[in-house]
Amino acid sequence: MTNTVGAEQEFRDRLAEGKFGVQSCQSCNAYVFFPRVVCPECGGISLQWCETQGMGVVYSTTVVRRSDRSGGNYNIAIVELDDGPRMMSRVEGIAPEAVKIGLRVTARIVDKAGTPVVMFTPEGDTK
Repeated sequence: MTNTVGAEQEFRDRLAEGKFGVQSCQSCNAYVFFPRVVCPECGGISLQWCETQGMGVVYSTTVVRRSDRSGGNYNIAIVELDDGPRMMSRVEGIAPEAVKIGLRVTARIVDKAGTPVVMFTPEGDTK
């Protein structure tokens, strides 16, 4: 069994290799995100990594307002992956105010200050 720090580190290591994965519970077949050691659905401890298709829909969104001097506005979105779990991230490639609930998005791994993170773009956008 992987400890919580180990599960988070494994997620980060996979991102560094260009792989976006979520965990799948071998007891109840639920997909799990954020990385954990125990399934939140059934309490099972047999979680395995599987790559996600990285596609989903914006479940909720908000705009963080900042001055241009501070980097300008950006959005924070909760994306419901087609695989099941929801995750918090950002949608890039469109204005923060244009991100709407129900928008189809695709994940990509980007480097932010030397750290690989999952961001989303509107479906079909390959930027």
